[in-house]
This record gives sequence, structure tokens and C-alpha cells, in this order.
Amino acid sequence: MGARGRRGPVPSGPNFGRLTVAQCERLHEATLQVLERTGLVMEEPEALELVKRAGATVDGTRVRIPGALVERALDTAPNSVTLWDRDGREACRLEGYRTSFGPGSDCMYCLDHRTSTRRRAVLRDVVDAAVVTDACENYDFAMSVFSPSDVTPELLDRYQMEAMLANTSKPIVFVTFGGDESHLDAVRMAEAVVGKDQLAAKPIIACYKNTLFPLVHNREALSTLLYLAERNLPCIYSPVSTAGTVAPMTVLGCVAVVNAGILAGLVVSQLKREGAPFIAIGWAGEAMDMHTMVDVYAAPDHRAILATLMHYYDLPMWTLGGVSDSKLPDEQAAAEAALTLMADALAGGHMVHDIGYLESAYCGSLSQLVLCNDIVGWVKQLMAPVEIDDESLALDVIDQVGPGGLFLMHKHTRRHARDRFQPRVFDRQSHEDWLAHGGLDATARAAARVDEILAAHVPEPLPKDVRHAVRAVVEDAETRVRSGASAHKEDDS
Repeated sequence: MGARGRRGPVPSGPNFGRLTVAQCERLHEATLQVLERTGLVMEEPEALELVKRAGATVDGTRVRIPGALVERALDTAPNSVTLWDRDGREACRLEGYRTSFGPGSDCMYCLDHRTSTRRRAVLRDVVDAAVVTDACENYDFAMSVFSPSDVTPELLDRYQMEAMLANTSKPIVFVTFGGDESHLDAVRMAEAVVGKDQLAAKPIIACYKNTLFPLVHNREALSTLLYLAERNLPCIYSPVSTAGTVAPMTVLGCVAVVNAGILAGLVVSQLKREGAPFIAIGWAGEAMDMHTMVDVYAAPDHRAILATLMHYYDLPMWTLGGVSDSKLPDEQAAAEAALTLMADALAGGHMVHDIGYLESAYCGSLSQLVLCNDIVGWVKQLMAPVEIDDESLALDVIDQVGPGGLFLMHKHTRRHARDRFQPRVFDRQSHEDWLAHGGLDATARAAARVDEILAAHVPEPLPKDVRHAVRAVVEDAETRVRSGASAHKEDDS
């Protein structure tokens, strides 16, 4: 099983796993069979050379990986990854059953909270999403939420990164689209904000990188993985698939294929640099609805299965919740967001992303994002450890107040009055007070909360010279696109 060993998937406390240890073992063996017998395609020369030298069978770009390489990678990969905020404070520690929460990226459409209309997202929406995420106290990391349609298409990821760095101090999970230069530019921007040495010691970024298919790892995905491994920066490696398309229709068949892609990426990262921070995806098995041909985001069938397997491996993981297939931030959206967030938290997903997604990830909603901030707060309160001591038991207070007495005026009550979960959007007023404040439903209150944040919240600003340095990276990329220049060499000075 490897020198580091693995632990069973079912912990004490509120968490749960959907698989037994024996089922995890069988699924692991099935994954090794996929890697050894079927194999996968790797389209990156350095990755091919690394796995070949380590003992994999390589035929052109077809790679078959022996189980021993997987076990070695599981032994060397860290079982904990930490992301930090801009000020050097720990923000997300991915280990055990600690769960952090944040939005997603790249929704093509925005459901405008001011007009309740669906439109193409623009860069201003990315800025607003960063400000809202920064203001929402229950979110631990930021993503772009939207894919802006009003910037140079080849460089939209650079504009997303600039907007996030300028408008939140929380850790940033970024995506890349523009070939080999994208991840270089993103790292340059982050280095401009905190410095090269500080970024290496306390990374404020992680790159979320999808492969082409679970068993086809394209050159861009692998080159990004290799670069980040060399720099000791976290990579979220995602060979995710939709069941019934390029993976089997059954949940576990799809999980086996996706897990083969995860472990192949893990092998490459650890061959490049032992101990490189690797974040696996913790969901697989979602399927297209064969009645509607829509890729369903909020279905229950597959949830917590791959997350349980990642706990069995003791690997940091990236999961998905707070999502909905509804087109509006309505009752369905609230229910699906709450259910998926609860499922991921109970399963011990380390980073739960895509909060605020509607329409099966096509549309993002800032109203839904602030509503889900309350849901996440509720979930965090439920999952918090229970501390039993003299202060919490309050036996002396009970004795002082006595039978039939009122605790309302006791200093113990004043001391703990703010301990309990306090929502921002959920309504707790009397009916009369609710009417006096407009009688608004949750959607209207959430929209009003977005306006309140955008009007009043001022994220910690970047110094002027840092803003200029980040902008220079974007302008340099624009110059390269206009001139058709090839990838530039990284400056290691």
C-alpha cells in the first residue's frame, strides 16, 4: 500500500464516506488496471520522457503506467497543501476533513441582479464578483465566476487574474486558456503582488487545469502541471469527464476512468519534483441527462464517491458544490446549492468550488453567491467541532439563575450572544417587521445585499507600483497577441 499508508474513509464526527475500505481497495485496483492495460495518451514530450525513464511503457503518445509508479507517487505526494492570503495569513489548509469554500470560474453568462436578465458576461462582472467574494466572510478563496466577452479572447484569463488580484486579498484559483504563456503570465502577476520568494513560501494562487479528456492529456495541461511542479506551486489537475460521453455511463466506471487520469497526473508531477503540491479532483461520475442532453451539475448519484477515495489516498482534493441546474436563483437553486454544499462538507471535500453557478455552469449569479454565503455559514457552523468545557456547560450559571429564572440579563448570555450563526440574507424578522422592511423574498434581499457590498465594500488596494507591474504583464501579452509573437522565455533573474 505504500510506506505512507492510507486510512479508512469513514471518520468520527459529522463526516461520512460512501465507500468502505474494501470498496476503495477494489476501485483502486480497477484504476490500476485501466492505467496498465488500457493506458492513456500524453501529448507532452517531457512528460513522455519522464514516465518512460521511470518504467512506463510508451508507444508514441500512448502510455501504460505500472502500479509501482502510482504507489511511489502516492508515497511522495504531500498529504497537505496550504494556500495563503495576500497578507501572508493561512487561508485554506487542505488536509484531513477541513473544508474551505469559494466560487467557480468562466460562466459565459451573467444573471444581472439589477435587471434579472441573462446577458453575456463582461470584465466588470469579474471585478464585481471579486469584490463580493472578498466581502463574503464565509468564502475562503476567490475565482473569476465569469468569462468576460469584452476583452481580447486569447487573453481573457490574464484580465481575470488582474481583476482578482486587484479586488480581493483572498487566495486565488485561476484558470488558463492561452497556451504555454498563460501560466507564466499568471505566476508573474502573483510575483508582482507578493514577491517571488514569498509566493514560493506562501502561495496565494493555485492553477485549476483541465485535461482534454480523462485519458487524453493534452500538451498544454501537462506543460502547466510540469511548470507548477518545478516551481513548487499548487496545481489542481482535472481530468474530469461526463459519464456516457467519453467515460462509461455507470458512476463507478466513470470514476475509474477519471481516477486513472488523476493518478497519471500525480505520477507526472512527482517524477518532475518529489513532493510537488498536487490537488486532485474529488468528484467524478456526473452524467448528461439523456432526456435533455444537458450536463447535470446538481445530481446526487456520484457525490462523495471520489472524495471518499481521495481520503483513502490521503490526497488534498478539489470538489464541487453550491451549484444548481435552475435558470434563476429560485427555490430549486437554493435547495440544490444547500444539498450539494452539505454533501461536499460531510464528505470532507477540501476546496468546494463553483458556488454561485446556475444553469448547469453556463450562468453565474452574484445574488446566488451572496445567498450561498449564508448557506456556507450554516454548514460551517454545523461542521464546527463541539467544545465541551465549564464555560459551555454553564453549570455555575444554571445554579445562579435557578429554576424558573431568566438567563436574559446574565453576563454569560451577553458573553455568548454573538456565538451563534448570524445570516446576512436569510430572514429572521417577525412578520410585522418583515412587512415594514418591504416584505422582500430571499432573491430580492440577496440582490439588495449585492448592491450594498458593491457600494460600500472596498477591498484592500494594491500599491500603485504593484498595480502597474500587474498591468504591464497584461499589456505585454496584448503586444504579443497583436504581433503574433511566439512564447517568450521566462525571466528567472
